[in-house]
This record gives sequence, C-alpha cells and structure tokens, in this order.
Amino acid sequence: MGQTMPDTRFYADLPAATDFAAVADFDAYAPVPDDWTVLHTDVIDSSGAIADGRYKQVNLIGAAGITAVLNAAPGVAVPYVFGGDGASLLVPPAVLEPARQVLVGLAGVAGARFGLELRVGQVSLREVRARGADIAVRKLALSPGNNLALFSGSGLELVDALVKDQRPGNPHRLPLPAGPREPDLEGLSCRWEPLRAANGVSLTLMLRAIAPGADAQAAVLRRSLASIQTILQDDGQATAPVRPETLRFRFPPRTLWDEARATAGRGAVWLQAAKIALIAAVFVAGKALKARVGPVHIPTYLGQLQTNTDFRKYDGLLRLVLDVTPAQAAAIESHLATEYAAGRLVYGSHRADASLMTCLVFSLEAGQHMHFIDGADGGFALAAQAFKQRLGD
Repeated sequence: MGQTMPDTRFYADLPAATDFAAVADFDAYAPVPDDWTVLHTDVIDSSGAIADGRYKQVNLIGAAGITAVLNAAPGVAVPYVFGGDGASLLVPPAVLEPARQVLVGLAGVAGARFGLELRVGQVSLREVRARGADIAVRKLALSPGNNLALFSGSGLELVDALVKDQRPGNPHRLPLPAGPREPDLEGLSCRWEPLRAANGVSLTLMLRAIAPGADAQAAVLRRSLASIQTILQDDGQATAPVRPETLRFRFPPRTLWDEARATAGRGAVWLQAAKIALIAAVFVAGKALKARVGPVHIPTYLGQLQTNTDFRKYDGLLRLVLDVTPAQAAAIESHLATEYAAGRLVYGSHRADASLMTCLVFSLEAGQHMHFIDGADGGFALAAQAFKQRLGD
C-alpha cells in the first residue's frame, strides 16, 4: 500500500455502525466533501440482456466497475453501491483520473468481449449541491475490515438522471474508447451457482420514502423495516440469500469463460480460464475436506461469506434481496402497497426462485472479500421498472 494522501481519508475515518437499522438515523451520516466526485456506470438496455438470459453477464460488468476502481486506488477507502447493472462510487480528487480511465477501459471490454454497452459518467459533489440535492454517507461494519457504504440524500438519484440524459454532448458522460483498454480486475469472480431460494421466493425490493421532510422519511423507513422484520419474524439474517443450504459450487464453474474474458487482461483468455479452473478445483477439494488450502481455512471463509454480503443496503433507496416464503412475500408487498396508496413511499419488487452472487475477493487469508447480491431473472433492474412506473403515476 502506498502512502495515503490527506484528502482521501474522509470515508476511512468515519465510525462504523453495526446494526442495519442505522440506515434510518440520518443525523449520523456525514456530508461527502465538496471536492469529491460521483462516478456512475450502468449497462444500457439491461432489460434486453435480461430477455436474452444474460443478466449474470450484466451483474459481472456491474461489479467489475467497483473492482476496477478499487484496484486503481490502492490504500484509499472508496464508498460505493452495487446496483445490479452498474454501480456508483465516490472518489476524492487524488484518484479521480485513474478511476475515470479504468471505467472507460471497462466500457471497452464490456463492448468488445460481451456485446454490452456500458454507460460511464461523472458528477461533482459541488454540482450535486448546486442543483439542490445532497449526498451523505456512513459505514456499516459487516466484519473486521469489510464495510458497506450507506448513502442518504437524493444526490445519487440526481447523478443517475444526469448521466442518462440523452441530449447530444451531455457533459456528464465520459467518451468511450474504440476498443478495450485493460483495467485491472484482479479479485473479481463469479463462480458460485445461483442461490436457490430455500424458502421458495427470492424477493428483490427497492423503496423510497416520499413523506415531506427528512424526519418523516426516516419514520417511514423505520416503520417499513420494522414491518418487514415482523413479517419475517427475525432480524433479516435468517432470510439472507447466502446460507449454508443455498451455497452450491459447480465444477467447472458455469461462468468460467465469462470470468476469464473479463479478467484475462492482455493475456490469453484460455490461459486465464485454465487458471480459474485450477483454483476452483483446489477450492472444491478444500470445501469437501473442510480443510485449509494454503493460508486459507475454507470453513472460516464460508462463514465470512455469509456475513460479507450486500443483500441489505441503502443509497437513498432501501434495497433488499430476501429469501422468503410466498406468504411472506405477499405480506411484504401488501404492506408496501398500503404505504404507497397512503402517499408515504414508492416501491418496486421482483420475484424469482433464486439470487445471483458476484464476488470481489482481495485476500481470503486476511478475510478481505465482499459479495454482491441481486435477484435472478432481472432482480434490481426489473424492480426498478416497477418503481419508476409507480413514481410516474
């Protein structure tokens, strides 16, 4: 790790909450510095890719943006949120240019190797605030050294709208290269099988409180979280998609060639595929024997994997992926429909029979890994469609 520059310490130095209920404590969020920038990516026409059965590739490219930026900013704590078909990341001035370059490079890789068009944009915090919105952030500790960023304010939604503006010469869109420029995607993997819903339904939810004022919105958020917890009859962990009974590893991994194409860099794809297959074979053996493989104790890693997931997050919208029974799914959707009818929130939901997991693994030995969760068959992308439809009603 290189020496960390002073302006990069904002997120690293924030205290971390340990209870997900902290999402509704808006007073504890810290305003992001004015000189930071939001970088935003999303796959254009992800609904078309979903219709073609390619949503796992969409997830892979969405998570790759996070991987690329973190690898381009060693030693810098970068807050981010994974959105299924893309991501938003907040970066300080010291790493803005390398972060921009790797995302533009990733767009070239997405197009050349996957036939996916990745939109990349940026908006400064100064502009976000000049337009009347804001972004504040806090940390949620999942395990030692693994934190999930939570965001309050309407700023990320504004950034999404600005980047997606179709007018010619949109200043918030970054020009894309003619071909791939290889970003460093070391650590990105997608080797687990879809997480079959043990309770029958993988329910993807997104909701935004629209009551007037921050206090009223916090109250709506707390009430919805409490209602969902009552319906689930636990704190949410028992309905997390990643549990021992849902984790399945196939050899060779079904997504072997997708991962190899994404992470090969300038090397041969077949050679990268062989490397991934070898690592997967060693993992399968260690998992079967419940043993240590080199410096990594496989049972310990599997336990950490269940903790280090983003199945519950907040970025101005509450986003959940839950493994529930059909009755629980119906009860949750009924609660949200009632709140929507009362004008207190807007929501979108999507049901599937499984969830998808894409992984970012920096050091298994040190327990540094994060796992991004989305609903299968469209997940957040289709929940967003339902959300936008209600928002426009």
